[in-house]
Amino acid sequence: MEPFEGGLSSNVETTAPEGTMIATLFNTRARFSPRAWAIVGSIALLACGGRNALGQSSALSPGFLEHPAVTPPLLFREGWQQPPHTGPLTDENRRITQQALTNADLELRLYGPDARDIQVTEHNGIPDVWNGFTTSPVALTLRYKNAYLDLTGLTRMRWRTRTENLHLLHPVVKLADGKLLVGSQTFQSPQRRMVGSDGFTGNFVVSEVTFDDQRWFELDPEKVVVKLEVNNPDLSRVDEIGYVDLMPGGGHGTAGCSNVSWIEVYATPRKR
Repeated sequence: MEPFEGGLSSNVETTAPEGTMIATLFNTRARFSPRAWAIVGSIALLACGGRNALGQSSALSPGFLEHPAVTPPLLFREGWQQPPHTGPLTDENRRITQQALTNADLELRLYGPDARDIQVTEHNGIPDVWNGFTTSPVALTLRYKNAYLDLTGLTRMRWRTRTENLHLLHPVVKLADGKLLVGSQTFQSPQRRMVGSDGFTGNFVVSEVTFDDQRWFELDPEKVVVKLEVNNPDLSRVDEIGYVDLMPGGGHGTAGCSNVSWIEVYATPRKR
Protein backbone atom coordinates (compact mmCIF):
# COMPACT_ATOMS: atom_id res chain seq x y z
CA MET A 1 0.00 0.00 0.00
CA GLU A 2 1.16 3.53 -0.80
CA PRO A 3 2.07 5.81 2.15
CA PHE A 4 -0.49 8.38 3.36
CA GLU A 5 0.16 12.07 2.76
CA GLY A 6 2.47 13.56 5.35
CA GLY A 7 4.77 10.55 5.32
CA LEU A 8 2.47 8.32 7.40
CA SER A 9 1.80 4.78 6.30
CA SER A 10 -0.75 2.25 7.41
CA ASN A 11 -0.55 -1.49 7.86
CA VAL A 12 -4.30 -1.85 8.01
CA GLU A 13 -5.76 -3.87 5.15
CA THR A 14 -9.42 -4.21 4.49
CA THR A 15 -9.02 -7.96 4.80
CA ALA A 16 -6.83 -7.89 7.91
CA PRO A 17 -7.66 -10.61 10.43
CA GLU A 18 -9.39 -9.48 13.60
CA GLY A 19 -6.45 -10.56 15.70
CA THR A 20 -4.15 -8.04 14.12
CA MET A 21 -6.27 -4.94 15.00
CA ILE A 22 -4.59 -4.19 18.37
CA ALA A 23 -1.11 -4.49 16.93
CA THR A 24 -2.11 -2.31 14.02
CA LEU A 25 -3.47 0.39 16.39
CA PHE A 26 -0.23 0.60 18.32
CA ASN A 27 1.75 0.52 15.11
CA THR A 28 -0.26 3.51 13.73
CA ARG A 29 -0.01 5.44 17.01
CA ALA A 30 3.73 4.98 17.10
CA ARG A 31 4.07 6.65 13.70
CA PHE A 32 2.53 9.98 15.06
CA SER A 33 4.95 12.42 16.62
CA PRO A 34 4.17 13.95 20.06
CA ARG A 35 3.59 17.30 18.32
CA ALA A 36 0.98 15.75 16.02
CA TRP A 37 -0.88 14.24 18.96
CA ALA A 38 -0.85 17.64 20.72
CA ILE A 39 -2.46 19.27 17.70
CA VAL A 40 -5.13 16.57 17.50
CA GLY A 41 -5.91 17.03 21.20
CA SER A 42 -6.25 20.80 20.85
CA ILE A 43 -8.68 20.41 17.97
CA ALA A 44 -10.76 17.99 20.01
CA LEU A 45 -10.90 20.39 22.97
CA LEU A 46 -11.95 23.29 20.75
CA ALA A 47 -14.69 21.19 19.20
CA CYS A 48 -16.05 20.23 22.62
CA GLY A 49 -15.91 23.83 23.82
CA GLY A 50 -17.77 25.07 20.75
CA ARG A 51 -20.52 22.53 21.28
CA ASN A 52 -20.85 23.55 24.94
CA ALA A 53 -21.01 27.25 24.06
CA LEU A 54 -23.63 26.58 21.41
CA GLY A 55 -25.66 24.59 23.86
CA GLN A 56 -25.48 27.37 26.45
CA SER A 57 -26.46 30.10 23.98
CA SER A 58 -29.43 28.10 22.75
CA ALA A 59 -30.62 27.76 26.34
CA LEU A 60 -30.79 31.54 26.89
CA SER A 61 -34.16 33.24 26.90
CA PRO A 62 -35.22 35.14 23.74
CA GLY A 63 -34.89 38.50 25.51
CA PHE A 64 -31.46 38.00 27.03
CA LEU A 65 -30.15 41.07 25.16
CA GLU A 66 -32.85 43.38 26.56
CA HIS A 67 -32.24 45.89 29.33
CA PRO A 68 -33.16 44.33 32.71
CA ALA A 69 -35.00 47.49 33.87
CA VAL A 70 -38.76 47.86 33.41
CA THR A 71 -41.09 50.84 33.11
CA PRO A 72 -42.56 51.85 36.50
CA PRO A 73 -46.29 51.33 37.00
CA LEU A 74 -48.84 54.09 36.44
CA LEU A 75 -48.49 56.72 39.19
CA PHE A 76 -51.30 59.06 38.18
CA ARG A 77 -53.63 60.04 35.36
CA GLU A 78 -55.42 63.30 34.58
CA GLY A 79 -58.32 63.57 32.11
CA TRP A 80 -59.85 67.03 32.88
CA GLN A 81 -63.42 68.11 33.49
CA GLN A 82 -65.42 71.28 32.87
CA PRO A 83 -64.92 73.65 35.83
CA PRO A 84 -68.11 74.77 37.63
CA HIS A 85 -69.63 77.95 36.24
CA THR A 86 -72.76 80.04 36.29
CA GLY A 87 -74.73 81.01 33.23
CA PRO A 88 -74.06 79.80 29.67
CA LEU A 89 -70.90 77.87 28.86
CA THR A 90 -69.06 80.79 27.27
CA ASP A 91 -65.39 81.00 26.32
CA GLU A 92 -64.72 82.79 29.59
CA ASN A 93 -66.46 80.05 31.60
CA ARG A 94 -64.32 77.45 29.88
CA ARG A 95 -61.11 78.86 31.35
CA ILE A 96 -59.07 76.25 33.17
CA THR A 97 -58.90 76.31 36.98
CA GLN A 98 -57.82 73.91 39.71
CA GLN A 99 -61.36 72.52 39.62
CA ALA A 100 -60.75 71.26 36.09
CA LEU A 101 -58.64 68.45 37.55
CA THR A 102 -60.24 65.08 38.21
CA ASN A 103 -57.38 63.70 40.35
CA ALA A 104 -57.36 64.97 43.94
CA ASP A 105 -53.64 64.12 44.29
CA LEU A 106 -52.66 66.76 41.70
CA GLU A 107 -52.22 70.51 41.67
CA LEU A 108 -52.42 72.65 38.52
CA ARG A 109 -49.62 75.05 37.59
CA LEU A 110 -49.79 77.55 34.70
CA TYR A 111 -46.94 79.56 33.13
CA GLY A 112 -47.05 82.39 30.61
CA PRO A 113 -48.55 85.89 30.40
CA ASP A 114 -51.83 84.59 28.96
CA ALA A 115 -51.99 81.09 30.47
CA ARG A 116 -55.29 81.91 32.20
CA ASP A 117 -56.95 81.72 28.78
CA ILE A 118 -56.27 77.99 28.38
CA GLN A 119 -59.71 76.42 28.08
CA VAL A 120 -61.35 73.08 28.82
CA THR A 121 -63.08 71.90 25.65
CA GLU A 122 -64.33 68.58 24.28
CA HIS A 123 -63.73 66.68 21.05
CA ASN A 124 -65.14 63.28 20.11
CA GLY A 125 -66.74 63.07 23.52
CA ILE A 126 -63.38 63.42 25.32
CA PRO A 127 -62.50 66.53 27.37
CA ASP A 128 -59.22 68.29 26.57
CA VAL A 129 -57.35 71.49 27.36
CA TRP A 130 -56.98 73.91 24.44
CA ASN A 131 -54.72 76.94 24.00
CA GLY A 132 -56.42 78.53 20.99
CA PHE A 133 -57.22 81.79 22.80
CA THR A 134 -53.81 82.32 24.41
CA THR A 135 -51.90 85.28 23.03
CA SER A 136 -48.53 84.13 24.36
CA PRO A 137 -46.55 80.89 24.72
CA VAL A 138 -47.95 78.90 27.65
CA ALA A 139 -46.94 75.94 29.77
CA LEU A 140 -49.13 73.69 31.90
CA THR A 141 -47.77 71.35 34.58
CA LEU A 142 -49.14 68.98 37.19
CA ARG A 143 -47.71 68.69 40.70
CA TYR A 144 -48.09 65.35 42.46
CA LYS A 145 -48.75 66.38 46.07
CA ASN A 146 -47.66 63.10 47.67
CA ALA A 147 -44.08 62.84 46.37
CA TYR A 148 -41.41 63.97 43.96
CA LEU A 149 -41.22 62.09 40.66
CA ASP A 150 -38.19 60.01 39.73
CA LEU A 151 -37.99 60.41 35.94
CA THR A 152 -34.76 58.45 35.45
CA GLY A 153 -34.52 55.12 33.64
CA LEU A 154 -37.56 53.89 31.73
CA THR A 155 -40.01 56.47 33.10
CA ARG A 156 -42.72 57.48 30.61
CA MET A 157 -45.36 60.16 30.18
CA ARG A 158 -48.15 58.93 27.93
CA TRP A 159 -50.69 61.36 26.47
CA ARG A 160 -53.33 62.04 23.82
CA THR A 161 -52.64 65.24 21.91
CA ARG A 162 -53.48 67.19 18.78
CA THR A 163 -51.66 70.10 17.18
CA GLU A 164 -52.77 72.36 14.32
CA ASN A 165 -50.86 74.38 11.72
CA LEU A 166 -47.19 73.91 12.70
CA HIS A 167 -47.75 74.01 16.47
CA LEU A 168 -45.53 71.68 18.51
CA LEU A 169 -45.60 70.41 22.07
CA HIS A 170 -42.49 69.92 24.25
CA PRO A 171 -42.30 68.17 27.64
CA VAL A 172 -41.69 70.38 30.69
CA VAL A 173 -40.40 69.50 34.16
CA LYS A 174 -39.79 71.56 37.27
CA LEU A 175 -36.90 70.27 39.35
CA ALA A 176 -36.80 70.10 43.13
CA ASP A 177 -34.53 73.17 43.14
CA GLY A 178 -37.25 75.21 41.41
CA LYS A 179 -35.71 75.35 37.93
CA LEU A 180 -38.19 74.97 35.05
CA LEU A 181 -36.88 72.96 32.08
CA VAL A 182 -38.15 72.24 28.57
CA GLY A 183 -37.12 69.09 26.69
CA SER A 184 -35.96 68.79 23.09
CA GLN A 185 -38.51 66.13 22.13
CA THR A 186 -41.34 67.47 19.98
CA PHE A 187 -44.85 66.16 19.43
CA GLN A 188 -46.95 67.09 16.42
CA SER A 189 -50.04 65.59 14.84
CA PRO A 190 -49.73 64.17 11.33
CA GLN A 191 -50.79 67.10 9.14
CA ARG A 192 -53.06 66.96 6.12
CA ARG A 193 -54.20 69.64 3.70
CA MET A 194 -57.43 71.49 4.39
CA VAL A 195 -60.15 70.54 1.91
CA GLY A 196 -63.30 72.64 1.61
CA SER A 197 -64.98 73.17 4.95
CA ASP A 198 -62.69 70.67 6.72
CA GLY A 199 -60.63 73.11 8.74
CA PHE A 200 -58.83 70.57 10.94
CA THR A 201 -55.38 69.62 9.73
CA GLY A 202 -54.29 67.42 12.65
CA ASN A 203 -55.66 64.28 14.29
CA PHE A 204 -55.54 63.27 17.94
CA VAL A 205 -52.70 60.82 18.54
CA VAL A 206 -51.45 58.87 21.56
CA SER A 207 -47.69 59.00 22.13
CA GLU A 208 -45.07 58.60 24.85
CA VAL A 209 -42.46 60.98 26.25
CA THR A 210 -39.12 59.55 27.37
CA PHE A 211 -36.88 61.55 29.67
CA ASP A 212 -33.38 60.08 29.66
CA ASP A 213 -32.65 60.54 25.95
CA GLN A 214 -33.26 64.22 25.21
CA ARG A 215 -31.62 67.58 25.79
CA TRP A 216 -32.96 70.00 28.40
CA PHE A 217 -33.09 73.81 28.38
CA GLU A 218 -34.06 76.33 31.02
CA LEU A 219 -37.55 77.77 30.48
CA ASP A 220 -38.32 81.28 31.71
CA PRO A 221 -41.41 80.82 33.94
CA GLU A 222 -42.69 84.36 33.30
CA LYS A 223 -42.17 84.85 29.57
CA VAL A 224 -42.07 81.11 28.68
CA VAL A 225 -39.05 81.52 26.40
CA VAL A 226 -36.20 79.05 26.04
CA LYS A 227 -32.85 79.95 27.59
CA LEU A 228 -29.52 78.13 27.97
CA GLU A 229 -29.09 74.36 27.83
CA VAL A 230 -28.85 72.55 31.16
CA ASN A 231 -26.46 69.61 31.08
CA ASN A 232 -27.18 66.51 33.15
CA PRO A 233 -30.16 67.81 35.17
CA ASP A 234 -31.15 65.79 38.21
CA LEU A 235 -34.36 64.08 37.05
CA SER A 236 -34.55 61.86 40.13
CA ARG A 237 -36.53 64.49 42.10
CA VAL A 238 -39.00 66.32 39.86
CA ASP A 239 -41.63 68.57 41.41
CA GLU A 240 -43.89 69.18 38.37
CA ILE A 241 -44.42 67.60 34.95
CA GLY A 242 -46.30 68.84 31.90
CA TYR A 243 -45.85 70.50 28.52
CA VAL A 244 -45.34 73.78 26.69
CA ASP A 245 -46.56 75.23 23.39
CA LEU A 246 -44.02 77.89 22.38
CA MET A 247 -46.44 79.53 19.91
CA PRO A 248 -49.49 81.66 20.81
CA GLY A 249 -52.90 80.38 19.82
CA GLY A 250 -54.83 81.73 16.87
CA GLY A 251 -58.42 81.58 18.11
CA HIS A 252 -61.39 79.60 16.86
CA GLY A 253 -61.61 78.12 13.40
CA THR A 254 -58.60 77.00 11.41
CA ALA A 255 -55.86 78.90 13.29
CA GLY A 256 -52.94 77.23 15.02
CA CYS A 257 -53.44 75.65 18.45
CA SER A 258 -52.86 72.52 20.51
CA ASN A 259 -55.06 70.16 22.55
CA VAL A 260 -54.18 67.69 25.30
CA SER A 261 -56.89 65.15 26.18
CA TRP A 262 -55.23 63.30 29.03
CA ILE A 263 -51.85 62.66 30.66
CA GLU A 264 -50.56 59.47 32.28
CA VAL A 265 -47.29 59.41 34.23
CA TYR A 266 -45.41 56.15 34.80
CA ALA A 267 -42.79 57.05 37.41
CA THR A 268 -41.38 56.10 40.80
CA PRO A 269 -42.42 58.39 43.68
CA ARG A 270 -39.68 59.83 45.91
CA LYS A 271 -40.26 61.24 49.38
CA ARG A 272 -40.46 65.05 49.54
